Amino acid sequence: MTTTGRIATRRQVLAGTGAVGAGIAFSGALSELFAGTAAAQPLGHEGYGPLVPDPKGLLDLPEGFRYRVLSRQGDELRSGEGKVPSNHDGMSAFGGRAGRVHLVRNHENRADGKIPVPTVEGLTYDPAGKGGCTTLTLDSRGRVLSERVAIAGTAVNCAGGPTPWGTWLTCEETEDKAGTNGYTKDHGFIFEVDPVDPHRTGAVPLTAMGRFQHEAIAVDPRRGVVYETEDAFEKPFGLFYRFLPERPLGGRGSLRAGGRLQAMRVPGVPDLSTIQEIGAEFDRVEWVDVPDPLAAGTPIRFQDFGRGGITHAQKLEGCYWGGRSVYFVSSFAHRSAGSAADHYGQVWRYDPDRRRLTLVIVFGPDTDLQLPGESPDNICLAPSGGLMVCEDGEGAQHVFGVTRRGEVYAMARGRQNIGTAENPEWGEFAGVTFSPGGDTMYVNCYNPGTTFAVTGPWRR
Repeated sequence: MTTTGRIATRRQVLAGTGAVGAGIAFSGALSELFAGTAAAQPLGHEGYGPLVPDPKGLLDLPEGFRYRVLSRQGDELRSGEGKVPSNHDGMSAFGGRAGRVHLVRNHENRADGKIPVPTVEGLTYDPAGKGGCTTLTLDSRGRVLSERVAIAGTAVNCAGGPTPWGTWLTCEETEDKAGTNGYTKDHGFIFEVDPVDPHRTGAVPLTAMGRFQHEAIAVDPRRGVVYETEDAFEKPFGLFYRFLPERPLGGRGSLRAGGRLQAMRVPGVPDLSTIQEIGAEFDRVEWVDVPDPLAAGTPIRFQDFGRGGITHAQKLEGCYWGGRSVYFVSSFAHRSAGSAADHYGQVWRYDPDRRRLTLVIVFGPDTDLQLPGESPDNICLAPSGGLMVCEDGEGAQHVFGVTRRGEVYAMARGRQNIGTAENPEWGEFAGVTFSPGGDTMYVNCYNPGTTFAVTGPWRR
């Protein structure tokens, strides 16, 4: 292991960034996070300015920004297939003809989901599953033209990610087998969704990519390798995977041809939570074949990976490709839950050319860089040249922006209280993404399921 950089205290970071108002600070090799992205006019720690309370009680935004509600759970789908499902989660935006935008949206419904994804012939995997995806098509002015089911009969569709050929990979965050919770088929797979015509992809599980509690994916656009995160709730925690397709970059349907699933081993590091020094680098990352990708008898994270074991991490969630590397998030780690150390969020960078893993951002307690609430979850690149981060924690929920200089500002605050006066609870944000032209931010409120479109002076 080689290390660079240093651990910064909260006082040092706040003094350098002026991030006191946001109550959140990042530190680390932030320039790496934005490799290959367009430069933009720097924003200060106040970002686009203070948040203005929304008189409608839904979404607070800076002055000059506006939102529109595109869809809410319980409304009728425009296709007439049923009601808009609950539990809006991961999402991505794809460009279409004549300036259209196609949004693909996950619904993280478990067996007790409030409003299931309606079953549709040719698009349903397991009729007992309540999860899936819906798609919205918007015209060049952002008006909703259509809303329909894209895949149904899946379970706990949490996140996923886009492919270089313009489809969405939706991930089931469960390991339930047939006979559990009333399911008629095994769950825990990835499914490909065509945002324009879902019948092109159907409801086919990509079994070679593994059966486990998937969270998110990112595709190497040069090699076609698919990286996958596992959000396992109990020890031993999740793994970081890569899938080597038989037909890399083969286009829609090519992942059905199969491939090899491997898990990451960092020699000498059985638990990523123990690494707390920003800039810590590991140059001998290994990839070990998964013994049984279908987890027929034993969940993958429990399987025998031979001498040296395998590297685990609690709450592996967001995953995206930037520049020539893949980035993935560990939202938090707690000793009380079985982790080897505590933190409130890490962002890791893996460079496949150098086989090098680097810790580029870390949150407290050792660094004392703490998020209000809990931890980072969904992350996406923003037209400002920085990041947008969905907070996943307690209290009022936010979308935070992060500039290229590491300054953090509040971009949006949710106002939908789903708790009580004595025990307030706010719906977390998820699925933050931008239109192909960068002029609109789309984001979901998980509960009550709501999809927002936010416009304003993004490139100011």
